[in-house]
Amino acid sequence: MPMYEKGSVRIQYKEAGSGIPLLILPGGGLNATMSFFNTRSPFDAVEEFKNEYRCITMDLRNANGGESSGPLEIERPWDAYADDQLGLMDHLGIDKFLVMGFCIGGPFIWNLLKRAPERIIAAVMVQPSGYRPELPDQFYANNIKDWGPALCARRPDLDMETVHHFLEKMYRANPDFVFTVSRDFVRQCQTPIFVMPDDTAPHPYAVAKEVVDLAPNAEVSIYPWKEPKERVPEAVAQARAFLARQRNRIS
Repeated sequence: MPMYEKGSVRIQYKEAGSGIPLLILPGGGLNATMSFFNTRSPFDAVEEFKNEYRCITMDLRNANGGESSGPLEIERPWDAYADDQLGLMDHLGIDKFLVMGFCIGGPFIWNLLKRAPERIIAAVMVQPSGYRPELPDQFYANNIKDWGPALCARRPDLDMETVHHFLEKMYRANPDFVFTVSRDFVRQCQTPIFVMPDDTAPHPYAVAKEVVDLAPNAEVSIYPWKEPKERVPEAVAQARAFLARQRNRIS
């Protein structure tokens, strides 16, 4: 698969289809890789949309099981990932695009909307991650156990103390809502968004619903949509219709 390189950062990505660009961010937390769509995703977004859009997806920087790599930028973890996402679009010569994100893709999308609102035409957030008060430390705890040790084992330049500081900044410095933006930002965001809520530990329904209630141009799918599985195609069809309505906003 092709690589996008910038300095010490290497991002593995793939493309499928043609037409209006659709950046698809896999789920899986800090271990988000393109294999997510074949193993853990409720639907394969690339397969679903490649006949209508130029689909672009990527391995997250430093995800175990992926091929993307780069430094741990302790003081700006969320922005480092946004650098990779926007940098890949620049590398491909893409200015404006649609975006769909699973799980951690929700906070990533909000950060993209903060960083480059003029480039994001519309966004679909699938089972987005968010802060759950009754499990305040779940993201730090999960990643210090399931991400950090394997990363350090294959990267002798990193150690668990560095991982700790990175996760502290990422998940404990602003432990609220969607991590990357405030409720005031969401209230003022004019970009059309479509939310497909979930209600598992890392994907709180309450946060997804609050986003829909706050964002002025938000739409929401049927809920529940993942179970029974016969409902998944209906929810995907709703996301498809939403994206189709936004296509003419790309000039």
